[in-house]
Amino acid sequence: MKKYFSLVTFSHTIFAMPFAFIGFFLAVTTTDHKFEWQKLVMMLLCMVFARNSAMAFNRYLDRNIDAKNPRTKQRDIPAGRISPAAALTFTLVNCALFILMTWFINPLCFYLSPVALLVVLGYSATKRFTALCHMVLGAGLSLAPIGAYLVVTGAFALTPVFFSLSVLCWVSGFDIIYALQDEEFDRNEKLHSIPAWMGKVNALRLSTFLHVCSAIFILMPVFYTNVGLLYYIGIAFFCAMLIYQHLLVKPNDLSRVNIAFMTTNGIASVVFAGFFLLDRVWMR
Repeated sequence: MKKYFSLVTFSHTIFAMPFAFIGFFLAVTTTDHKFEWQKLVMMLLCMVFARNSAMAFNRYLDRNIDAKNPRTKQRDIPAGRISPAAALTFTLVNCALFILMTWFINPLCFYLSPVALLVVLGYSATKRFTALCHMVLGAGLSLAPIGAYLVVTGAFALTPVFFSLSVLCWVSGFDIIYALQDEEFDRNEKLHSIPAWMGKVNALRLSTFLHVCSAIFILMPVFYTNVGLLYYIGIAFFCAMLIYQHLLVKPNDLSRVNIAFMTTNGIASVVFAGFFLLDRVWMR
């Protein structure tokens, strides 16, 4: 079990999971649908199964690339801790469990489940043909608030879309920062990424632009639903974390990329979600 947690980098669940809670409780507090523990548990299981599938498939598909990259050659498959066949089996089992779980939720979630899997699994192949792979990763994680909202309501709405767009821009931006570490390797291996295509300076500029867009989208819900002071505090903190991570990373100094990637973004998502949930309780 420990090996499989390492395979899927389970700690990185901290990025999307808080926004799934946002989508879920946005639905509970702004519609006529009531809170149900069963739906919350099913939503959490869907998040786990989908992410397990995406990460295991990424490790499976990139196993030969990871073996060449000094930064990734100690990952579980190239290091021999998990076989490619075991990783692929793990992927397929989690895909099946994800689809099965959506069947118990509602028809719309079930019908859309293959689309969701196509997005989150498809990301792994995109670096082979487009530098927009970071945006595809962002799109995969951005399904969390919309998907969680659908679990409760079984219908689309505008407000969760703003949260999803914010996640898309936020994740795409910080994934570009993370990819700075592999700029030279990606270029040598003819892999596509924003840093390999645009260089470090322009990549950081694009990342900054995406994070500005993320801040704008996370503000937009205030025009469509009632929010209180706590929500604005959450926005301020989230934006402060976005600014902070750009202060940590410079084109000529990538020594703090991991702090910007994991610590800063993990804190940003958890704290913002916490203020959102407290605000929903306060507004009720």
